[in-house]
Amino acid sequence: MPTSELMPIGVFARRCGLTASALRFYADSGLLPPAETDPSSGYRYYHTDQLERADLLRRLRGIAMPLATVERVLGSAPDEAARLVDEHAARIAGEAADTLRRAAALRTALGAAVPGTPIAALKGPVLADAVEQVLTATAHEPGLPVLAGLRLEAGPEGVSLIATDRYRLSVRTLAPTEPADRAWAGTLHGDDLRAALGEVRRSTLVRLEATPHGVRLRMAGRGDRLCRQLPGEFPDHRPVLASLGGPTTRATVAKAPFLRALEDHPGERLALRVADGGVSVLPADGAGSGVRLPAAVTGEELCVRFGLTTLHPAVSTALGPDVMLDLRGPDRPVTLRSADGGDLTTLAMPVPPLP
Repeated sequence: MPTSELMPIGVFARRCGLTASALRFYADSGLLPPAETDPSSGYRYYHTDQLERADLLRRLRGIAMPLATVERVLGSAPDEAARLVDEHAARIAGEAADTLRRAAALRTALGAAVPGTPIAALKGPVLADAVEQVLTATAHEPGLPVLAGLRLEAGPEGVSLIATDRYRLSVRTLAPTEPADRAWAGTLHGDDLRAALGEVRRSTLVRLEATPHGVRLRMAGRGDRLCRQLPGEFPDHRPVLASLGGPTTRATVAKAPFLRALEDHPGERLALRVADGGVSVLPADGAGSGVRLPAAVTGEELCVRFGLTTLHPAVSTALGPDVMLDLRGPDRPVTLRSADGGDLTTLAMPVPPLP
């Protein structure tokens, strides 16, 4: 083997991102033996061809894969290796979900003695659907934990659920089964709500109670669930909605074919052209015929561009068979509502035209 292609363990460690001690461990375990070992000093040398295996080994260990499974992955064909990675990831996800359930039960047990203040009562299936719809507008942003949560505001006019990832803003207002006992507002941990959705959906009635650290969901026959309140100030959506003004163009289009057109669109961005009698889903440059959908359109012709990951979830969570689009210009937010269920409002931010 040409010595020019060999490197000492320290150099190889820097190249592959593993420490020298980790390389010695993997060598002793047989997963990554050195290409050569100096018989007198015992110093280890690695070949440049081993960098790819070392990088894969590092990444597999980075997802907490056991050594025995790592060995199987490294010795398998690509299809089998991918299956083993998926199998391991599914097991880790199952363990994480179980830990979340146990933690939620533990929080409930620890907080059982803490008195709660009644907020409102809602039908479980209705609340579960609303939470699921609005949570699609959340995001995990470093330094902004509130964007991963759902804002809950209860008052005389109902219970509002709000979420935003700064590209979308979703607001859903529910009429409580029993009027709100008091005004309350706070941002609840999105993961806590997701973990409780199954039980909420199967509950006829869910009573919301405010506690010092969040909201308790009380469900007869199913126990209680505590949802933590996130620290930090949630972006106020009211000025955003108030500043929008009226639409210059309005289109009502059937939801199912609209979703299919978005799902079939090949690019990360798209152009939405709204003209008399139709809504067209086009390439981002606005050229070509694209997919034209029949629509009831009023107002001026308009072309607005979106990121697919912004527009698709906004359409998919709309209520009912039709979606109403209120447009205000190529660089203004678009409001998406259900034509027959306007209590879910989603704002989708456009993207600028391609340079």
